[in-house]
Amino acid sequence: MPELHMPGAGWITLAVAQALLMLFLAPLATGFSRMIRARIHSRRGPGLLQDYRDIVKLLRRQSVAPANAGMIFWMMPWVLIVTMLLVAMALPTLTQTSPFPISGDVITDIYLLAIFRFFFALAGIDSNSMFGGIGSSRELTLGVLVEPILMLSIFVMALVVGSTDLGYISQGMLSEVAHQPITVILAAIACAFAVFVEMGKLPFDAAEAEQELQEGPVTEYSGSGLAMVKLGLGLKQLVVAQLFLAIFLPWGKAAELTLTGLVLAAVILFIKMVVVFFLAGLVENGMARVRFMNSNRLTWSAFAFAVLALAFYIIGL
Repeated sequence: MPELHMPGAGWITLAVAQALLMLFLAPLATGFSRMIRARIHSRRGPGLLQDYRDIVKLLRRQSVAPANAGMIFWMMPWVLIVTMLLVAMALPTLTQTSPFPISGDVITDIYLLAIFRFFFALAGIDSNSMFGGIGSSRELTLGVLVEPILMLSIFVMALVVGSTDLGYISQGMLSEVAHQPITVILAAIACAFAVFVEMGKLPFDAAEAEQELQEGPVTEYSGSGLAMVKLGLGLKQLVVAQLFLAIFLPWGKAAELTLTGLVLAAVILFIKMVVVFFLAGLVENGMARVRFMNSNRLTWSAFAFAVLALAFYIIGL
């Protein structure tokens, strides 16, 4: 197990810069997803930059809350953004090592993702809204079904590499994929399914199903609070997608902390992200909405892939 050390000023600057860049690009990612959905539905739909305009408009408006809303209701938007920024700082997206290894352990990142879901669901209950409470219960149920898949698939890769540090897992994939290809492929399939669900794509957007629950836990948010929630949810999509890329598709990163290497790595990462969101959009809009009670049938299938990955790791394939 590698020892953690305090990163230098250059690495800290890179970590903060990539986290803030993800925050800035979050509305672009969600706008791209909405544009793909509109094109598949044969309609014009909103523009690529519409989410930026929506967030700017909401930030100018006063945030209104129910009279009996508690402190959790007001804290939730900040918790969403802070937790995802911490994960974003640690992801080895542009370099082969984590720029902020203090929060670059997969166990820490999984806890941060769990905190995100916990406060998101708790805020819906704290608002004392009927729709918010139902959406919160669905969010927690979906977390129980999906989080074991994400954890097991990532832990299998940690076992393969021999470290829970994201940077070491990313570097180890470059060599270990040839030694245990079946294990890596099965873990990648399971993790891709979990990432798809964590991105809030259909048919797994049950907690915020607009047709049924009026945005679920977000029902009572407005103004600047709603803008921050939208930023947090969009940032989560970028973070979990890059978490998958950092672990299972780590090629094209900068070997050293140089401007040329970082720019080239950023271009390659941008292409990867466009492909990921495009494929996610195709899958999302090619699936029919399923009943919430039937979601477990799909998640159990993905969990089987994660278990098989662990079994093949034990066998050594």
